[in-house]
Amino acid sequence: MVSSIVELRNVAGTEAAMGWAGGHTIVVDRPEGKAGGLGLGFNGGQLLALAIGGCFCNDLRYVAHEMGAEIDEIAVRVTLQLEGTPLVATRADLDVICTSSDGTDTGVLIDRARNVCTVANSVTKGFPVSFRITPAATPG
Repeated sequence: MVSSIVELRNVAGTEAAMGWAGGHTIVVDRPEGKAGGLGLGFNGGQLLALAIGGCFCNDLRYVAHEMGAEIDEIAVRVTLQLEGTPLVATRADLDVICTSSDGTDTGVLIDRARNVCTVANSVTKGFPVSFRITPAATPG
């Protein structure tokens, strides 16, 4: 089994959060004027759409390397539909452009990447999310 761990902490002087994994960071916030948000970073829905699209882009590269193919361009637009109260993602649509000048059938690359895309497959199949409350450490 492989685990992926990220951590988030509030950003001092704001109501945003900074998330990190290894040496990579990202800011998470609400739109300006919404629940104290300053628009300093991505909201949760945008992060979910980025996770789906980003994972797919990476998987296109993995598949191309496995097949010995060269990709010239990747462009992916993810449209995430949210509905209800509370808002829940109900659908994600990816529009994909993938070009190759070495004669590779990019349709095959796209199909193979779609079949192995970790985030898309996880969202499609669903998985439990648990919350554990840990008391904050007291100074001293």
